[in-house]
Amino acid sequence: MPHSLRPAERGAGAFGESILLIGPGAALLIGAFLFPVGQILVLSIVPPEEGLSIWTNFARFFEDDYYLRVAWRTFRLSVIITLVTAMIGFPLAYVVARTPRVVGYTLLLLTVLPLMTSVVVRTFGWIIALGRGGPVADLLSLAGLGARDATLLHTETGIVIAMVQVLLPFMTLTTLGVISTIHPHLEEASRTMGAGFYRTLRHVVLPLSVPGLVSGSLLVFALSISSFVTPNLVGGVRLPVMAGAIYQQATSTLDWNFAAAQSTLLLAAVLGLLIPYLALTRRRHG
Repeated sequence: MPHSLRPAERGAGAFGESILLIGPGAALLIGAFLFPVGQILVLSIVPPEEGLSIWTNFARFFEDDYYLRVAWRTFRLSVIITLVTAMIGFPLAYVVARTPRVVGYTLLLLTVLPLMTSVVVRTFGWIIALGRGGPVADLLSLAGLGARDATLLHTETGIVIAMVQVLLPFMTLTTLGVISTIHPHLEEASRTMGAGFYRTLRHVVLPLSVPGLVSGSLLVFALSISSFVTPNLVGGVRLPVMAGAIYQQATSTLDWNFAAAQSTLLLAAVLGLLIPYLALTRRRHG
């Protein structure tokens, strides 16, 4: 009979197997993410001229009111988009999870179907819908909320509408995954104890759905704050966002160092918000 392996040998073998398993993924992560991000970080601290500080590019950002306004607009719109998406995505996910299978699958298909279309195509569709003489203008005119030639193009409202439609599937799917694990007997027990539908939804379903809402909110916020195509096409040059400002610096003025500094600040802002958010929600909800 073969002798059993010693603990040290078993540990070395397990370590080698672990390296083989995580090696391809780690190499892909380093090559496709960490290396480009590292290049951006290096570019951001390269001064435009000799004798200047490595913080010159970052100081330029904070000294110019234009870039501060762009950053504030980007952050504010991302928060609004996340809130609106959560308010629509949670009820939609609940309906998909609790309705009969045929109805739920149909709603789920309609929710996921836009992901099959290019975001550029969807954005051009919103340009037509939000423009003068479009369906949205007709609806506003019928409701007495605006003239027939009204337009939501080049407005923050138009950006929010288009971005919510683009990002709604991400919020709905992440929340649906959690709601599907909530047993209907919990809601039945709440109704048996005298709670109505909305009270049960608020005190039973919503608290148990927090992990899904948190995951969806993080995903939607990260995607919206870094989005380029939809805000630039719908908002136009009048309402630039951070991604558009970075693109402008990198392609038009060829100021790659300042564009890298803006990218670094955007990444730092996202991490500075998401990491404490994750830590607090993990501590509270596990």
